[in-house]
Amino acid sequence: MNAPGHHAMLPHPDHDETARQEWVRTFRQHLATRVAPGVAAVYERRVLPRFRAQHQREPADRHEIRREMLQDGYHQFWSALQRRSQELMWDTLADTVEREHDALVSRAKALSADGPGSLELDPDLDIPTYHAAVDIHLQPGGYHSEFAPDDVAAGALYDAALPIYLAGALGPENDLLGRTLAGFLAHHAPEFEPRRMLDMGCAIGNSTLPWCRAWPEAEVHAIDVGAPVLRYAHARAVALGARVHFSQQNAERTRFDDASFDLVVSHIMLHETSRAALPRILAECHRLLRPGGLMLHMEIPRGGTPFEQFMLEWETYNNNERFAGYMTDADLPRLAASAGFDATDCTMERASLGMSTEQKSYGAGDFSFPVLVARKASADAERQRA
Repeated sequence: MNAPGHHAMLPHPDHDETARQEWVRTFRQHLATRVAPGVAAVYERRVLPRFRAQHQREPADRHEIRREMLQDGYHQFWSALQRRSQELMWDTLADTVEREHDALVSRAKALSADGPGSLELDPDLDIPTYHAAVDIHLQPGGYHSEFAPDDVAAGALYDAALPIYLAGALGPENDLLGRTLAGFLAHHAPEFEPRRMLDMGCAIGNSTLPWCRAWPEAEVHAIDVGAPVLRYAHARAVALGARVHFSQQNAERTRFDDASFDLVVSHIMLHETSRAALPRILAECHRLLRPGGLMLHMEIPRGGTPFEQFMLEWETYNNNERFAGYMTDADLPRLAASAGFDATDCTMERASLGMSTEQKSYGAGDFSFPVLVARKASADAERQRA
């Protein structure tokens, strides 16, 4: 399974582990292509007609649809299998990571000692409650838990899980989100040349590396709250020949100087924060940007219809994406304007990933990703506003 995009930090499953991991991957593919479409059919043929007959109207929103669908046996069947497939994914990968952990730690130390970029950890950083309270995606221990000295298990699990979770949709290096957002910037602002940029919530840096390749002269920084994923990220970046400065920081308030970046980005990070953290993160982006600098936050699809929104919100209730439901209705441009950006410079755009049906978790709707775009006003404009 590791042949495409293989690098020195990937764990190496043995024969039996490979077989189990491949079974889980095909099981999830079967659910996405053969079972999940039946949920939509059940809704159209059984649940929706019953609702119309009872209420003499259409369902008002995803919440009404959810209350009806939770009573349906087919939906219960699919949901239980989907949840179990996620648990099985982590179970099978944990066997490999636990067996290889000492070797992974040694490789990470060797790569980090000799490679480009840097790694700065903060053992006193308070892990925010929205990470500490639940294991996001059901990943054991989340992104931040450490079970051994110099732990890299969280990063190794995350990297190995992505090809199973999304059926290889993110590409050989799991970097499709970064490539897509970097391409989005190049298309929408071809004149923009970032000299110094920051990737917030970088995890293993898989979405950070495309920025190094798109703008090789830029100084690239990346932050996350989890030490294990950052240790893995730095070693992984070195193994793949990229120079990134990783540091353990909370995006709500970083240690960087005011107006020190031309570009601040994130890749599906905001929905893993909280209602209180979100405006603080946007305000921090405004503080960090130089006049004329850009902020790009790519987020997960939320669906175009109430039924699509209901299907995509499965993650909120069953995969510990506790804040994702709030993001369905959040007005991100308004929040960005409240954080200091000029409202006329805050928009929602779309960036298409071109995922195939089997690479979508539930086969639900358009998989173009929303992107919050905001530009910090120039120095002259800021003075006029003041």
